[in-house]
Amino acid sequence: MESPTFELGTDGPLRILVGVDGSDTSLRAAAYAAGLARRQGATLIVLYVKQPPVAPIMQPAAIAGIRASHDEFAADLGRQLEEGSDRLGINAELVVREGSPYGQLVKVAEERKVDAIVIGASMHAGHRVVGSLAGKLVRHAIWPVTVIP
Repeated sequence: MESPTFELGTDGPLRILVGVDGSDTSLRAAAYAAGLARRQGATLIVLYVKQPPVAPIMQPAAIAGIRASHDEFAADLGRQLEEGSDRLGINAELVVREGSPYGQLVKVAEERKVDAIVIGASMHAGHRVVGSLAGKLVRHAIWPVTVIP
């Protein structure tokens, strides 16, 4: 009987999606996902979702300020991602969308055919009652989901 041969390569994820919103937990999730991508030789896809202002009575100037803040954060995130991916030697890309974070995570995961999703845990106390984005992904997504505290 022939002994089993060692298989060189990986059975892990080849495309990892991480959601980033600027919170401490999302930034920790991005750092974890970048390390995972480096170790696995995977592509890192970083998603930032600009959430539209929800208050219909907001002044146009306030709405413009919120949009400018979203754009500034996305540009800064893109610069950090470029520098970090070069330093780590990983293939990474930033995707910026507008809308529902859950809906956009699912949409990008389907479009990019990702193998795994990494997300930061919510720090809002109310999410223990009504549920969080991470909880919803764990319950309903078809991809492995890693939640970073």
